[in-house]
Amino acid sequence: MGKKKGRADVRERFGLAVKVRREALGLTQEDLAAAAGIHRTYLSDVERGTRNLSLINVERLAAALQVTMAELFAAVDAG
Repeated sequence: MGKKKGRADVRERFGLAVKVRREALGLTQEDLAAAAGIHRTYLSDVERGTRNLSLINVERLAAALQVTMAELFAAVDAG
């Protein structure tokens, strides 16, 4: 596996972790984006694994998802 593929995989796993948690909370993309202070299309890109996030946005998403960053990353590792 090349570096490029590995990066895509982690973005996809992160996006899936965000989506699973968002759906578990019964939130729409619009709800979560508003709570995190990001645009809905940005969140859509995150969930599809096409966006590379800054740590600031990871922290915002974790807070809006009511989990710690560590819990969010643990879900990524488990995926």
